[in-house]
Amino acid sequence: MTDYASATAHHDDSALRHIFDSGLFWNEFSRHARTDSLRRRPGLFQNHYLTNPAGFREFARVTLERCRKIVAKVLGASTTEEYIPMARDLDRLSDLLCRVIDLSDFVRSTHPDPTIQGAATQAYALMFEYMNVLNTTTGLNEQLQKAAANPKVMAAWSEEEKTVAQILTKDFSKSAIDLPRDKRQRFVDLSNTISQLGPEFVDKMQPSTEFITFDSSRMKGFDPMILRRHTDHRGKVHLPTVGFVAATALRTVEDESIRREIYIASRTASKNQVHTLEMLLRYRAELANLSGYNSFAQMTLIDKMAKSPEAVNKFLEALSADNGGLMHQEMDEILKMKRADPAVSTSSRQINAWDKDYYRARLAAQARSTSRKPDFLSSYFSLGTVMQGLSRLFSRLYGVRFVPHDTLPGETWNPDVRRLDVIDENEGHIAVVYCDLFARLGKNPNPAHFTLRCSRLISPSEIEEASSSSALSHLTPSQAANDGMATSISPSGALYQLPTIALICDFAPPANPALPTHLTFREVQTLFHEMGHAIHSILGRTQLQNVSGTRCATDFAELPSVLMEHFAADPAVLALFAATPRPTPRCPTPWSPTGWPATAPAAPPKPRPRSCSPASIRPTTRSCRCGTASTAPLFFTTFRPAMAAYLFDRAIAGRVWKEVFGGGGAEARSRGRGGEVQE
Repeated sequence: MTDYASATAHHDDSALRHIFDSGLFWNEFSRHARTDSLRRRPGLFQNHYLTNPAGFREFARVTLERCRKIVAKVLGASTTEEYIPMARDLDRLSDLLCRVIDLSDFVRSTHPDPTIQGAATQAYALMFEYMNVLNTTTGLNEQLQKAAANPKVMAAWSEEEKTVAQILTKDFSKSAIDLPRDKRQRFVDLSNTISQLGPEFVDKMQPSTEFITFDSSRMKGFDPMILRRHTDHRGKVHLPTVGFVAATALRTVEDESIRREIYIASRTASKNQVHTLEMLLRYRAELANLSGYNSFAQMTLIDKMAKSPEAVNKFLEALSADNGGLMHQEMDEILKMKRADPAVSTSSRQINAWDKDYYRARLAAQARSTSRKPDFLSSYFSLGTVMQGLSRLFSRLYGVRFVPHDTLPGETWNPDVRRLDVIDENEGHIAVVYCDLFARLGKNPNPAHFTLRCSRLISPSEIEEASSSSALSHLTPSQAANDGMATSISPSGALYQLPTIALICDFAPPANPALPTHLTFREVQTLFHEMGHAIHSILGRTQLQNVSGTRCATDFAELPSVLMEHFAADPAVLALFAATPRPTPRCPTPWSPTGWPATAPAAPPKPRPRSCSPASIRPTTRSCRCGTASTAPLFFTTFRPAMAAYLFDRAIAGRVWKEVFGGGGAEARSRGRGGEVQE
């Protein structure tokens, strides 16, 4: 076990910067762990089942056995003494399911090895189907109702146990629990189909036309380096219709007809994509109707803060009205610029969808021409100094800091992945964060946060059960109780499984491994945003996993991450890490005129499950009304309520920033203010 007390905070702070700013330093830092052949390979995330693809099947099999024992115990309860532990038993059942489902879901979408992806997919499907069977098992629901109706049981339950019972009761009610057996089976079948269609929709996203061709002579304004790479020997430019190149063309190409063609092509999905979406929507509607709801949106929102589709629409309409003045002001500026453009014909002097990015970029360029060059901020923000600054900020606000930890062979899915242990000044080791921050071939470019395992108290009976198991006999009972993954002992002597988090970004790696990657301010915001989700999981430690961290209403889960974007733009916070000989710059605010907030267009909110139930692990889509013939919604991975959650939480975060943190300055680094947020 690492002795964190022996390492000074100053040493940790310096090492933290260097492991991200120097590939050579990271290689040396982790070299002894990677070359120590005497150490047993611990498996992915130190889960000792996951040393090879077959381990996923064994992990799922052992977990199923444990689940069935708990189910038998719950169904066999008949006395008050047997009902009292029921909330904890069902929470452990949920945790066992999530151990496989959450981790396998991450691995199948992230791991570069197709064999391991396939094994993770099989484990995910097996446990997801079993979860849906449990959610339609009437006996479990009936036993929970009996326990909740017993005054002696309720008196014995903690607030966490009562909350878990309420959560599970709602999940049962959303799972067709009161319907006949054939309808419950249909619910299971629909849920399984939806769980397969969701990833298929995301993974196979593609436009109807992947490339469009123009004469290079028509590409005035386009980056000449990019133009050269995409031009053939006949002078024809072959542009991809989605991605960075297409987005750059929409911002820079002067010819409006070319921008129009790119815009429409980039928002016209393939027939297969449309078909997948139609099936997904059809099955979701059937699932919602089967569960007694008018729509999937109603079913999704019933246990969220928004509560109903009507409330979401009302909020969005109010937000639109509130921002209408600013929007019209910006549109007037864009229209004025277009009408003054000599290259635009008089018959085309109205703002079209393909004009917005182009003229906004020109407006921004005008503003920059009287200021500094556009990349001046990057010199302040090496990736290592930003990570260092986040650790310093969290230390001041919450008393927690990041400590670099070497990784063992097979612990991560790529050698570039850094491991950080999160250390609390009073409680010691409280979480593990795996940081996969550099771009590479084949990696999903969207930034994201994944909770692979939640905080939870491990009971003495679980440790005893693990001691009698032969599956992980090489581990101590305390280690085996959490599959070998990170645990710690609290000041009271209790054993906890630690939150284990994966943080994904797509920053360009440096050409020289001895040099750092420098981030744009937008990338700094992205990193702060995703770290907001991580700190939510880290600080939201509880005895029961159903109420820990981001296991909360989806439209609250975005609040900590959106709040972190305010910190990213505050000079007092930047002074913690943006160190150069020059004064710290004043950065754009999260709602600056330069565009959307850091992560909204590039990384729509990934659904973060509250508990392992069909009501909260369902893949999602976004629906909207469009004014063009394109199929643009098919290139988003979220549904309207989730996008509304972004805006909903932005409104709340803005208020928290002003009222709790005083809108920035010294209050943004105050332990007292951080304590208010924790509470």
